[in-house]
Amino acid sequence: MRYLWLSMGWLTLTLGAIGIFLPVLPTVPFLLLAVWAFARSSPRLGARIMRHPRFGPPIRAWRKRGVISRYAKIWAVAGMSAGVAWAIWLGLDPRIIAVQVLACTAIGAWLVSRPEA
Repeated sequence: MRYLWLSMGWLTLTLGAIGIFLPVLPTVPFLLLAVWAFARSSPRLGARIMRHPRFGPPIRAWRKRGVISRYAKIWAVAGMSAGVAWAIWLGLDPRIIAVQVLACTAIGAWLVSRPEA
């Protein structure tokens, strides 16, 4: 089971790293999953992410107080909006766009309802 958690940690860490460069892929949620998975397989790796100077503070804030910064909320909603706009611009199937809009609306509503740091 340890190797399953370790694999999940590395996968989500990799996705989080890719999210640094792709605006529509979130970084911190994947890093939260990585810390969670590493806590079950390699606490040393989880602690290393938590100590990271750039990504550690928002992860610690979420884990301790369940807060998200206004800056992160704005970027997350803007990224989701850009993703929907891109899907429309590409001319994807309207059913796919409708599912994307519903998912982004639900996630965005949940996100902005979280307390701010």
